[in-house]
Amino acid sequence: MDPGFTAEQDGIRRTLRELLHKRCGPEELRAALDTPLGHDPALWAALAQRLGLPGLALPEAYGGVGCPVTDLALAAEETGRALAPSPLLATSVLAAPLILALGTDAQRADLLPRISDGTLTAALAVPAPALATALALTGPQDGDWAGGGRAGGIQARRVQGVWRLYGEAAQVLDGHSAGALVVAAHTGGFVRSRTLLFVVAGDAVGLVRTRQTALDATRPQARVQLREVRAELLGSEEEEDAGAPEALSRVGDFAAAFLACEAVGAADRVLERTVEYLGRREQFGRVIGSFQAVQHRLADVYVRIQAARSAAYYAAWAAGGSGGSGGPAGPDGRVGGLALAQALEALRRAAAEGIQLHGGIGFTWEHEAHLFFKRAAGDELLFGPVHRLRAHAAEGARLFERTEVSV
Repeated sequence: MDPGFTAEQDGIRRTLRELLHKRCGPEELRAALDTPLGHDPALWAALAQRLGLPGLALPEAYGGVGCPVTDLALAAEETGRALAPSPLLATSVLAAPLILALGTDAQRADLLPRISDGTLTAALAVPAPALATALALTGPQDGDWAGGGRAGGIQARRVQGVWRLYGEAAQVLDGHSAGALVVAAHTGGFVRSRTLLFVVAGDAVGLVRTRQTALDATRPQARVQLREVRAELLGSEEEEDAGAPEALSRVGDFAAAFLACEAVGAADRVLERTVEYLGRREQFGRVIGSFQAVQHRLADVYVRIQAARSAAYYAAWAAGGSGGSGGPAGPDGRVGGLALAQALEALRRAAAEGIQLHGGIGFTWEHEAHLFFKRAAGDELLFGPVHRLRAHAAEGARLFERTEVSV
């Protein structure tokens, strides 16, 4: 692993930070959260046109930039610093890699160029609360998490040669505004029970989408109801059983690295703001930041962030080296989940210290410190919890297996 950044990576990060500084300050952030979409379409268009961010890791043949997925993960550190609300995670990290990995030539040619230029957003819909299970982040993809005939799942059946979906999925990231949905559904009954992925148009008949109130408002979520909705199988009808679980697992590896980098950026920003505040605020005739006990607490947060950054960078490099969303699984197992666990803990600690060290103002709704804490808690609810991320990593490394040693 080369710990240095290329000139292109530095350029992407620098340009992205400048753009977000101008277009996604605290006031702009709150204004975007109050809109029906939950994000600023003008900012999303700027990210697509100036940086090509939605298609950064997509092949040039589909209008993308053609960069490795590592570059997209590193860019996430900057979006995390600003807590930028955008469809980037749902579209470019969760949905687009599945289309690229499993889609037919016609599906790729139809969807990926529009994703690359930012005119189409997409979302991954799985029955709640199975997102972490579907992505194989907290354990193996055991059980019929997509439905299995039980209430609350999504069922797929073929009627006169047409696939129809029935069921619902909650906690779908940006599901209320996405132009296309990649839906995981159960089919085959008891005999041929399996999970398949389908593409559903955002304006499909029978599709009902409702934005939900989420703990982390910077990650808009929706409840998606499908009432005999017409769907298109993602991939070839002749190979309908090929690759869906494996593709979801690979996407989970990269998503964990992306989220880890994002959490590191958020933690770094909240620490930066806390240090700035403590350098101005006085108590007992002294600047608060001059007290040794305060310095010790800040130093502990700093060490945690640097350790998490190192793990996140390695996870991003490992995801890129293993082919990202389309290549073979890498040798590092659950390194993405382990990095995510460390990054979420660092963000939670940094945000908690930031709230307390800001004093009374840190507890107010008007201050943005609580948004960083909610980002850590919200991500852990969606993709964790932390102890299960670590347990799955340990299981993948066979850390606690007993081995017989012959003498």
